[in-house]
Amino acid sequence: MATTTVTDVMAELAELEDPKAREVNARHGDDHGVHLGALRALGKRLKMQHDLARQLWATGDASARLLAVLICRPRAFERDELDAMVREARTPKVHDWLVNYVVKKSPHSDELRLAWFADADPVVASAGWALTTDRVTKNPGSLDLPGLLDVIETEMRDAPDRLQWAMNHCLAQIGIEHAEYRARAIDIGERLEVLKDYPTSPGCTSPFAPIWIGEMVRRAG
Repeated sequence: MATTTVTDVMAELAELEDPKAREVNARHGDDHGVHLGALRALGKRLKMQHDLARQLWATGDASARLLAVLICRPRAFERDELDAMVREARTPKVHDWLVNYVVKKSPHSDELRLAWFADADPVVASAGWALTTDRVTKNPGSLDLPGLLDVIETEMRDAPDRLQWAMNHCLAQIGIEHAEYRARAIDIGERLEVLKDYPTSPGCTSPFAPIWIGEMVRRAG
């Protein structure tokens, strides 16, 4: 597949398009009509092709961008290139895959985390919070966890949906991973009541931070 062109890939994506999948995805704010399993299978077949990934991203098509994330070389992107890509990634799934599969693996991830954290664009800011949550879990050393809780306590309730979700995830991870701040994290969640009534399928854990924290701590024993 080394000689595969962007035209070839776009034609294959068009064949994989499923109107019903697009309709379901649209309910969640996404605009792709190819099943994620099919995208992953195509990505596995194409393997890593960074130049092709850049071309697919440039099409602006959501399915092509998701595929680009799967076949790119994360560490090959420059800092400003990743900044531009995050600002272009407006739909939840493209944004989520880009941050989790690419930006988190980049040598520029912490620099971008700091730059995005308080960005005026709430979608970009949510990427900064997602990277911060990753640090809370894996490398909290230099983080000001009480300061993060202060910001969450002050701003989360009125934050736009996607930023609110990212801040809530950070709140939960602080409570889960850091016992010394667990009581405060639970208290903040209980007082703000963010996502308290979020519909949760049977067998899944509620994203309401006090329940989420309690369940994850219980599972950890």
